[in-house]
Amino acid sequence: MKIHEYQGKEILKKFGVTVPRGKPAFSVDEAVKVAEELGGRVWVVKAQIHAGGRGKGGGVKVAKTPDEVRIYAKAILGMQLKTHQTGPEGQKVRRLLVEEGADIKHEYYLAALTDRVTQRVAMMASSEGGMDIEQVAHNTPEKIIKVFVDPATGLTDAQATELARGIGVPDGSVAQAVDTFKKLYTCYMETDASLAEINPLILEGNGGIKAIDAKFNFDSNSLYRQPEIVAYRDLDEEDADEIEASKHDLSYISLDGNIGCLVNGAGLAMATMDTIKLFGAEPANFLDVGGGATTEKVTAAFKIMLKNPKVNGILVNIFGGIMKCDTIATGIVAAARETHLSVPLVVRMKGTNDDIGKQILKDSGLPIISADTMADAATKIVAAVKH
Repeated sequence: MKIHEYQGKEILKKFGVTVPRGKPAFSVDEAVKVAEELGGRVWVVKAQIHAGGRGKGGGVKVAKTPDEVRIYAKAILGMQLKTHQTGPEGQKVRRLLVEEGADIKHEYYLAALTDRVTQRVAMMASSEGGMDIEQVAHNTPEKIIKVFVDPATGLTDAQATELARGIGVPDGSVAQAVDTFKKLYTCYMETDASLAEINPLILEGNGGIKAIDAKFNFDSNSLYRQPEIVAYRDLDEEDADEIEASKHDLSYISLDGNIGCLVNGAGLAMATMDTIKLFGAEPANFLDVGGGATTEKVTAAFKIMLKNPKVNGILVNIFGGIMKCDTIATGIVAAARETHLSVPLVVRMKGTNDDIGKQILKDSGLPIISADTMADAATKIVAAVKH
């Protein structure tokens, strides 16, 4: 789960990280009112979408008068903002953040994230803040400093100091940087985040350390114990089909291909998508129905896949372990009938009661194409969608 920048800053502030004064605005008039309440002579008007690169796309503007705040707010609100993270279709801007300007002397990068190799939290920092960290990693990897945190001890003063010194924080600001790094680590752990990123973290003219951006991703499996985080969810920023899938306890992610995939088990789903690509086509989705798929669940999955106008064929790949193949076959037949399925359907099932399941499909009278192996299934669905 992702949240907006202003929400991320609210979280950082709760954990004692210094952030600029600012408020969200949902209308042009509200944006001007926020600027007037903040006072000062410079305001930053920022588009709020779940994507980076907003400045390059025209979604971040510096205003020096309330009239300029109005002009920029009017231009940004409602725009279809395109960045390297939104894709070519862009994302509609429905919210703004208006905040006070900052006296920026230097920009740094700071993040906490899970490192699966060491199975620890990696604290990562760079002197090259404000840039895409992937670009820094590619061009100048030596400018990225990492420390790996022992969960039993947390981020130590020595590790935080190593980061601060490594990215060139001036002596007079190291103590505040160390304090900020440790607070970000605590924030990361206590909110069940999978990523907590500040880019840029700035050195102010007076030597202060301040977070002027915030990006958070949270582990969806932990949201049951994070009600305050769940309250930040913005459904406008999420794929409508993915939201619908979550209501039926389906793991679904939209992709750009033309072959819908219905599979049980995340690993098998990934292998199925790879096989489709190997045989010359593209998957339209990742869809894991899990180990307890009912007829209703399978029908919901079919409906979600068929909402996508690009889908001109469906591949079902089921391993019957906990899930019995006859149960899934009954669900497939019911779903095909209820949705008046008009695209080719290839089904490959192996495991518990697969002979019964195959007979159910055969007796249905529906034009379902059976397959024995993943390669056979992929070959058949790719051939079917080409006709």
